[in-house]
Amino acid sequence: MQDKEFQVGRASIQFPEGPRIIGRASVVGKKEGEGPLGDCFDVIEPDPMVGCENWEDAESALQKETADLAIEHAGLVRSEVRYLFSGDLLGQLIATSFGTVDLEIPVFGLYGACSTAGEALCLGAMIVEAGYADYIMAMASSHFASAEKQFRFPLEYGNQRPLSASWTVTGCGAFLLGRQGGHVRISGITPGKIVDMGLKDSMNMGACMAPAACDTICRNFEDFDRRPEDYDKIITGDLGVVGQKILLDFMKSNGYDISDRHMDCGIEIFDRDSQDTHAGGSGCGCSAAVLAGYILPKLESREWRRVLFIPTGALLSSTSFNEGKSVPGIAHGVVLERC
Repeated sequence: MQDKEFQVGRASIQFPEGPRIIGRASVVGKKEGEGPLGDCFDVIEPDPMVGCENWEDAESALQKETADLAIEHAGLVRSEVRYLFSGDLLGQLIATSFGTVDLEIPVFGLYGACSTAGEALCLGAMIVEAGYADYIMAMASSHFASAEKQFRFPLEYGNQRPLSASWTVTGCGAFLLGRQGGHVRISGITPGKIVDMGLKDSMNMGACMAPAACDTICRNFEDFDRRPEDYDKIITGDLGVVGQKILLDFMKSNGYDISDRHMDCGIEIFDRDSQDTHAGGSGCGCSAAVLAGYILPKLESREWRRVLFIPTGALLSSTSFNEGKSVPGIAHGVVLERC
């Protein structure tokens, strides 16, 4: 097959065979385990410190635990995994660099904010489909306390959160991709572009990310010549209840009604009424853990046939926020199909 035949439309790529997801794992914190999807995750860590001395080390421990569990579920050993694509929310990706060092797998550190799971799956799928690796791992993590410490206020400050704010998920999701095996394949991807609507409210990231999600979903429809009904579910990463309303309005203005099949990982992972998470969950680990624990089993059991998975990210840092910059958004689309 010629390279051009992989390219579809303006930005998408189709995979005729499709890399298979042959192993997956999810590890989350106590609060996530108490939510509606608690029974779906592989491991629920009761200690937010995960036995470590600080929050950052705790997030690194989540990554290592999840990676080893995913490799075990795939029936592999570490040495068989050629490359690792992984990322987190912390400066210089320290959760990834310290968490994966003992794996001794060549690593590509990624930062796509909360869209990192999608970015890792996109890049990993291209590598496997092109034949550059037999097996790769895609992984993303976040931790509530480490994210609050870096982006907002230390927990000891006890600041009040607006209703538009989301709650960073303590969790990690990891996926092993290979050319054969498994019951779910990645049949195509639609990498996202950065969309900046000039919003500056870091406590309303759903609004900042919704335009990027809309852009990627519309581009996926156009590139693959599809309609919303061609997907059983269209699942965003962590728009929350505020961002979801904005996305649905944006989609309708573009001629698409996805309200009957849209789902958001940030809304699903917490019970908004009883868990006091305001707009919902967020963080790199949000969509990654929900994909591993909830979405893929639905495809494996044939309840769903085809899903468009779109992790969403708000591209800000403490530096950019303090300098008065806006919060651009990005969203990467991954088409998942039952084999």
